[in-house]
Amino acid sequence: MRHVLIAAAVFVGLAACSPSGEGTSEPADAPAALPPGRPAIYEAARVGPEEFVRALYAVHATPGASMGEPPRPGQEPIYGRMLNAMIGADFAKAAGGVPTLNHDPICDCQDSGDFTLVSVTVTSSDPQTAEAAVVFTNMGETKRQTLKLVKEGPMWRVSDVLVPGRPALTEQLMAAIS
Repeated sequence: MRHVLIAAAVFVGLAACSPSGEGTSEPADAPAALPPGRPAIYEAARVGPEEFVRALYAVHATPGASMGEPPRPGQEPIYGRMLNAMIGADFAKAAGGVPTLNHDPICDCQDSGDFTLVSVTVTSSDPQTAEAAVVFTNMGETKRQTLKLVKEGPMWRVSDVLVPGRPALTEQLMAAIS
């Protein structure tokens, strides 16, 4: 009888540890639940383009969230090498004046408030590039833009920002630094 009770206890213990197939579990490569900000963005950039884009906008959509102290212009890890080079040259050329890029291109704003990410649609033509069509509201205004993305090393990065009715961010920067 004692052996039967021990065997039953072991069986119940093993059953409790075994996956049931029910419930929700995160994929193994999903980002950890970090608060919105740089660490969450950097982690999401290693997972995939949609996760990266959603993490970029989560900072604006979460009251009290902050990106913290920004790196020097041209050294922002969320931007690709070429875009960073253009941003750095734009700031250097402005030399204390107002650079061409004097706003946050991710939210197309100086400030964000009452921000809601409405939709993100990611398309990819190859494993190293993607485009994210984004719709969001900021301070009551609905905005649409496309983020061109590039995978550099293990991380996704923004390589350009396209806003309807305006030249691409890279075109604006190139005109300013030429």
